[in-house]
Amino acid sequence: MNTSVDISYYPLKDEFIPPIKHFIDRLNMHNSIVVKTSGMSTQVFGDYFEVMAILTKEIHKSFELPHSVFILKIVNADLQIHSGVNPSL
Repeated sequence: MNTSVDISYYPLKDEFIPPIKHFIDRLNMHNSIVVKTSGMSTQVFGDYFEVMAILTKEIHKSFELPHSVFILKIVNADLQIHSGVNPSL
């Protein structure tokens, strides 16, 4: 089953941009998922179990920074066509 996840990450510190960029960079290192970013959130697409395993690992890594908030919206469908992502890339 494919999934689509919309992620908002809020590091609760003055310098919040570097941890967000680092999280997105780590997601982009995984070739088995598609990552799309915007000014409001990051979207991840792929096999449900693969996506969830990657998110578990990378969110855990981000939680090394105290007081971080993640908001996830998880859909049990591949919504890439609605996001403007070309799945063949």
